[in-house]
Amino acid sequence: VLVRFGIGKVNSALCAQILISEFDVDAIVNTGVAGALHSELDVLDMVISTDAIQYDVDTTAFGDPKGTIPRMESSVFVADEKLINAAYESSIKEMKSNKVLKGRVATGDIFISSKELKEELVNDFNAYCGEMEGGAIAHVCTLNKVPFVIIRAMSDKADGSADVTYDEFVKVAAHNSKDIVLNMLKAL
Repeated sequence: VLVRFGIGKVNSALCAQILISEFDVDAIVNTGVAGALHSELDVLDMVISTDAIQYDVDTTAFGDPKGTIPRMESSVFVADEKLINAAYESSIKEMKSNKVLKGRVATGDIFISSKELKEELVNDFNAYCGEMEGGAIAHVCTLNKVPFVIIRAMSDKADGSADVTYDEFVKVAAHNSKDIVLNMLKAL
């Protein structure tokens, strides 16, 4: 089943739950764009999720660490190892001139465009990239015991310094994502 999730945590969580409940999917592979947080990443480099968190959940007033979702066993949602490896190998094959890193995806309903927030996400969460969907998808998949992996192409440096327009970038990212997923499916 191929769907367009939409932007933001609610849209993504809802779409993931519909895929699981109505289509009984075996796994979810989510592709999209993100801001690069890791110092080694540049525009068009890739991140394959090892796990995902939701950084904008804040119950620190109750003594919880940032990103803690109350009454959850864990607020870190771990991606499926088989899917991680398939996505990584496929990305390496397709993205010959770009970096491909495995790491944490940080999700929040905020477009990251400040150096301060970028530094906070790196320091507090050891995040490799920041975006607006993956953590919510990972949350739903984890609760439903459905394997997942999040694949992100870097659209910018997440600090307000983007020199490629989103419209130009998204076409390249969509093409790359298509090729990566098609190669993944062949390998699985």
